[in-house]
Amino acid sequence: MFSQIRLAAQTPVSRRSYSTGSAKDTVGFIGLGNMGAPMANNLLKAGHKLVCYDVNPEAKSKLQGDFKLVSTVGEVAASVDRLVTMLPSSPHVKDVYGSKNGVFANMRKNALLIDTSTIDPITTKQLAKDAQSRGATWLDAPVSGGTGGATAGTLTFMVGGPKEGFDRAQDILSAMGKNIVHCGDSGNGQVVKVANNLALAIHMIGTCEAMNLGVSLGMDPKLLASIFTTSSANSWSNEKYNPVPGVNENVPASKGYNGGFAVDLMAKDVGLAVDAANAAHIPLLLGNRVQEVYRLIQDAGKGGKDFSYVYQYLQDVRNK
Repeated sequence: MFSQIRLAAQTPVSRRSYSTGSAKDTVGFIGLGNMGAPMANNLLKAGHKLVCYDVNPEAKSKLQGDFKLVSTVGEVAASVDRLVTMLPSSPHVKDVYGSKNGVFANMRKNALLIDTSTIDPITTKQLAKDAQSRGATWLDAPVSGGTGGATAGTLTFMVGGPKEGFDRAQDILSAMGKNIVHCGDSGNGQVVKVANNLALAIHMIGTCEAMNLGVSLGMDPKLLASIFTTSSANSWSNEKYNPVPGVNENVPASKGYNGGFAVDLMAKDVGLAVDAANAAHIPLLLGNRVQEVYRLIQDAGKGGKDFSYVYQYLQDVRNK
């Protein structure tokens, strides 16, 4: 957890530029997990130098290019004018930015802060205000496209924040994504993202149930999926990320449901949508049930598996 990380040394961090290039062409990156590492690699491929931090020092083995891995969050913030974070949840983001020795305490004047994590809109709006009060610009820029899109550099970025900050971030975001959309004011990127992931979770569970029904009744899974692809049952979850092992190559279902987007993270994102809906008194006919399904899988000890594991869970229940 990020509560364990060393945010910065107690002594003041030097504000010197990165040793092998000017701050103008150097980007900070915090969070080198399943999504963050390939995103950082695409920045390196695009010619950016990076100053990076991750709770796991071994994360440096995931990167290829001109980068420097430092030992504290504060050192990243003090070394660059533009910084990207990709973190698991709202508490991690608040800790990295707002703690005594975090980003806010060490960043440069007029810093551009691009948070690509998926967190609740209320938290991101508050962080945007905190950044502005300190002379920085905050963008909430959550992504869609999964680990495949992160690796290929084809992510969709849903960006909330001032247009000036959005324009200033273009070269960074375009190095990591294909579709970069300005959604309006701070927090709007997160609003779009939680709505998107609620729809994705519903699509995936529906695909898993339909594939499980057809396969259990004797259909070949590849044939069934191909028919879905050319019919009204098609979706990204079926065509690009099918939950049945062997239907698609190089997706988590064909790799033991490892990698990809974890059940724990999808449960968190659906929870954000449910909480936002409850706060605004918006009915969710399926959202609450989807949350229950992913909690069942977590309770079964499979929270680290990809969110398409719902198919295997249904198979296991049937075979008991």
